[in-house]
Amino acid sequence: MIHLRSIQVRRFKPWPERFPYNVPVIAGLEQVDFHSPVTFLVGENGSGKSTLLEAIACAVGSITVGSEGVERDQTLAELRSLARDLRPVWNKRTRKGFFMRSEDFFGFARRMDKAREEMQQSLAEVEQEYKDRSEFTKGQARMAYQRELADMESRYGDGVDARSHGESYLNLFHGRFIPGGLYLLDEPEAPLSPKRQLSFLVLLKEMVDKQGQFIIATHSPILMAFPGAVILSCDSGRLEQVNYEDLEHVYITKGFLEHPTLYLRELGIL
Repeated sequence: MIHLRSIQVRRFKPWPERFPYNVPVIAGLEQVDFHSPVTFLVGENGSGKSTLLEAIACAVGSITVGSEGVERDQTLAELRSLARDLRPVWNKRTRKGFFMRSEDFFGFARRMDKAREEMQQSLAEVEQEYKDRSEFTKGQARMAYQRELADMESRYGDGVDARSHGESYLNLFHGRFIPGGLYLLDEPEAPLSPKRQLSFLVLLKEMVDKQGQFIIATHSPILMAFPGAVILSCDSGRLEQVNYEDLEHVYITKGFLEHPTLYLRELGIL
């Protein structure tokens, strides 16, 4: 399902010569069209792919995972200014979904672990406070905390202390997914091993089948291989649709895996 059809730029006055307006891919932006349920934004570090994704998140008013929200997040203050010049065009407006950067995941995981510890501490206090009361009374006092803990573990697993970061990320992603949403993800491969990236592709297919739309900034050739995805490169200073086989990320990775010694020798490492 393609909920967000395009992002149109409205220039009521010349843009200032400062970040994020002076990032080349932003400075030359006129419109971004979305033709697939999965769109990848790719490019070297500093090419503007994450900046563009953050601006889109602000323009559509996306909720966030692990931070204060796009309206209050101080790291997005300059992007909110840019977002006022961006107009989302919808096929069908959705308020489901979320925006998540890789660093947001770690913040969310820390908050969940802290909340879990506080509830476990509250349970211990209930045991002490109600030690001389009946089991029924004690059970009633424990019920709310136990229900909340069970819900957290059902949705997100046992926390990053009990699971790898990759497992926790996939649990979080799956637990927060709602069919029919718009999901904006910045470098979701960061906590994922190659094997977990393959698992992420399986989840992505499942969620696309449930009417999800995804816009993903990534460096991962594994994720970019998702069938039917549109890949938009920011490397030339303007958005250009590119084929998977023509991506520098792909042919460098493929070349290195086929001939690692040759690459290491050229780099002067051998």
